[in-house]
Amino acid sequence: MAGVLGLIVGSFLNVVILRLPARMEWFWKRDAREMLELAAGDEAAPPDLVRKGSHCPHCKHPLAAWDNIPLLSWLSLRGRCRYCKAPISIQYPLVELLCGIASAIVVWKFGVTWQAAAGLVFTWMLVAAAGIDFRTQLLPDSLTLPLLWLGLLASLVPLFVPAHEALVGAAAGYLSLWAVYWLFKLATGKEGMGYGDFKLFAAAGAWMGWTALLPVIIIAALSGAIVGIVMLRVRGQDRSVPFAFGPFLAIAMWIWLIAGNDILAAYLRFTGLR
Repeated sequence: MAGVLGLIVGSFLNVVILRLPARMEWFWKRDAREMLELAAGDEAAPPDLVRKGSHCPHCKHPLAAWDNIPLLSWLSLRGRCRYCKAPISIQYPLVELLCGIASAIVVWKFGVTWQAAAGLVFTWMLVAAAGIDFRTQLLPDSLTLPLLWLGLLASLVPLFVPAHEALVGAAAGYLSLWAVYWLFKLATGKEGMGYGDFKLFAAAGAWMGWTALLPVIIIAALSGAIVGIVMLRVRGQDRSVPFAFGPFLAIAMWIWLIAGNDILAAYLRFTGLR
């Protein structure tokens, strides 16, 4: 049941991943015109996340209900629009499948509990944030900040860590990457990461406490380095080409929430410390 729910939510997250950045850019331009006292643009606002129905991005034809069945519709249409036969991005089934599998694992791990409910929200927000960052190299405040506050609120119960660990973790998560950012900028004159990464790492501390920060950043850095090198070589690009760090940070956060204790116990047994 959690897997099916995840597939359905994943279908909506595809909408968030595609539409939210466009709406953010439109509002930025509108606000900039107002601040600079320029004439208002005639560009219509992009569709919102809920009221505007799904449509083909190529021919703009509205999609019927049977064209929106998570995963199955893409497979039955063989990855092409029913109306114009244009290819449908592989992103749609991948996000749905990822969200379905991750949701099932969360409930398998925590059972039918409040921990599982919080873990599902945590998972879905990470999928949306990672998808947007992968496509646009943006981590929206509308995702990272609610995730941070939800982690702090969850610590009041507590669901995963007590409040004092969550508060220290949130502060340490933000300040650690903030310090790395400025040290790198002072040393090289370049920006190594964005402020969205700080907020996402602060959310990691809020959900899992300060003790999770070091393993999370190690997992994120190693996976990011490996995948980044492979992608640059496949594309024939040099190392100066930037790529998003948020998806790797999101993956590391999810892994540690689900299996952090097991990974730590295995490490201690391997090193003979336990």
